[in-house]
Amino acid sequence: MKNPCFSPFLCKRRKRTEDTIHRSVKMGSNNLPTTVDKEQIFGMAEKEMEYRVESFNKLTQTCFNKCVDRRYKDPELNIGENSCIDRCVSKYWQATNLIGQMLGNGRSPM
Repeated sequence: MKNPCFSPFLCKRRKRTEDTIHRSVKMGSNNLPTTVDKEQIFGMAEKEMEYRVESFNKLTQTCFNKCVDRRYKDPELNIGENSCIDRCVSKYWQATNLIGQMLGNGRSPM
């Protein structure tokens, strides 16, 4: 079972990547990808992981800066901070999905 995509843009991107891999992988006599092909596949997977980590870090930093009080009075998040973070994460993913859809359709976001 494949991992679910977090946005339509990522799903389309993954599908294009998989299609490219399937078209470009040259099979050896034993039906296994060559070393060069494996390196390309791992390179593409590494780029995908870097993108996901960068996206997560941006989300975390943005919502933390917006929602968490700078004076750490309590060791845990209070109700207001929790609510703010929930809304922030939701809006962040909605915006990311919207932009991904627009870019996937070839339209400019604005």
